[in-house]
Amino acid sequence: MQKPAAHLAAVDVAASPGRREVALSILLSLSFCHLLNDLMQSLISALYPMLKEHFSLDFAQIGLITLAFQLTASLLQPTIGTYTDRRPLPYSLAIGMGMTLLGLVLLSIANSYTAILVAAAMVGTGSAVFHPESSRVARLASGGRYGFAQSLFQVGGTLGQAIGPLLAALIVLPRGQGAIAWFSLLALAAMLILAHVGRWYAGLLRSLQPTAPRNNHAVPLPRGRVMFFLFLLMLLVFSKNVYSASLSSYFTFYLIDRFHLSVRDAQLLLFIFMTANAIGTLIGGPLSDRIGRRWTIWISILGALPFTLLLPYASLFWMVVLVIIIGLIMASAFPAILVYAQELVPGRVGFVAGMFYGFAFGLGGLGAAALGRMADAYGIDFVFHLCAYLPAIGLVAWLLPNLDRPRVATVNIGRGPIESVVAGTTVQK
Repeated sequence: MQKPAAHLAAVDVAASPGRREVALSILLSLSFCHLLNDLMQSLISALYPMLKEHFSLDFAQIGLITLAFQLTASLLQPTIGTYTDRRPLPYSLAIGMGMTLLGLVLLSIANSYTAILVAAAMVGTGSAVFHPESSRVARLASGGRYGFAQSLFQVGGTLGQAIGPLLAALIVLPRGQGAIAWFSLLALAAMLILAHVGRWYAGLLRSLQPTAPRNNHAVPLPRGRVMFFLFLLMLLVFSKNVYSASLSSYFTFYLIDRFHLSVRDAQLLLFIFMTANAIGTLIGGPLSDRIGRRWTIWISILGALPFTLLLPYASLFWMVVLVIIIGLIMASAFPAILVYAQELVPGRVGFVAGMFYGFAFGLGGLGAAALGRMADAYGIDFVFHLCAYLPAIGLVAWLLPNLDRPRVATVNIGRGPIESVVAGTTVQK
């Protein structure tokens, strides 16, 4: 059932502190489906060594596969999020997962580089539909614990990214490209679960009535300042995601080149890094609920810098230790960044989620393509030395204001002002 934009204030009020209890079963369902979604997506990068050998690809072509997947998601997610802000689509979650299923089937039978690019783009389309609306449902199910809800939702995706390379090493690499088709069964299972979540979401929308926001005498943030703060958050996402792209796309090649590891052993080390990412993601949201979004963002981006600088010089043992530390610290940033942005632009949950997930995917894709070019021209070792300085961008977090206490805010973004009750629009320096 579609609801017009007038109902969105009621939707956001329903998610505000004290209005609802945490719908834990819905959050766990979303997190599990996020796990399956990102597990299937991570198969693409996990299979790069096999695809590179089978299709005689260079690093630049490998980067273009990542670009086809992540740029598709990047372009579509803000558009879908903006539309569903006005007219929520509860069953779009299951439909998006269906696109991922079709992409996996095509990838399993692809016999040309063009077919691989099309399959990657289809998986990216499924991701574009899934993320904005599932982020909105997670916020609605949060009971006001926004950081916790986003962390629980996102940790599923991070775990999926960690498990994907492991399953690729254990199942697909020994059996070949056709084994990818078995993972389409996971997409089918996710579609069934998301249909249940869609029914809960549709029922919630039917139960809500337009609610006028309460006036708490908050001072609205000027549109120019909101845009500037969003730009700073984008810089922080740039720092995090391009560095993460260097590891997710090329870490296995780096380990093989530098330490002469087998493909399977390199994939296991990538799994260790992604597992650390999952743990960091789970920690980041509750930590931001406790100490504040700004401090969590500051610590999680800039705090990784000493360890990224040491990584290119480490032995194999210390490299494992460092990637665990980097994953734990850096992954805690994104839940805090996303909730912070949603508090800057209240009532636009889908737009903000789509923009930041899309921007993150796009940066990962562009970063992977650019880093692939550099690896071809200057060597894979140069790429990791260069990327080590990216967390220094975390210094811009000092410019972000501190947002606290539930207030009413009006922010004029796009066609007109949008009002809702949200946590965090009192500005403190």
